[in-house]
Amino acid sequence: MSENQENKTPEATNPENTNPVTSLSANLMGKLTEILKSWQFKVGIALSVLLAGFFIIFFWQHFVAVWGMKAWSARAGAEPIECMIKDTNNDQYVSCSAMLKDQVVPLECGSSIFNIGCRINYGSAASPNTRQIK
Repeated sequence: MSENQENKTPEATNPENTNPVTSLSANLMGKLTEILKSWQFKVGIALSVLLAGFFIIFFWQHFVAVWGMKAWSARAGAEPIECMIKDTNNDQYVSCSAMLKDQVVPLECGSSIFNIGCRINYGSAASPNTRQIK
């Protein structure tokens, strides 16, 4: 026998046993590539994007109104409570409420990104007198 044949072990001559980590990695990459190319994966991604888009569009007015309510509450020293989900009367304002000096304050907060902020909704009642009566 020559020296080259004596130094070779059965593991060195078998290509499958050379590096099991490499073969496992190649196998996993093959499976991952197969999954990414499948039509089920592509349909699932498309449906997920459509569903996420629907939720963003549906809740957008609520998100903007909450931003405005939190900003108004921070400036007024009030505690924000909650906003309705949608603008129900198409006036571009969402009904919200905040707690100011132990009283619930009804607010109308803008539902457009170009109109972030709130105004106090007095309803049909007259606005309170702002002057001090002596």
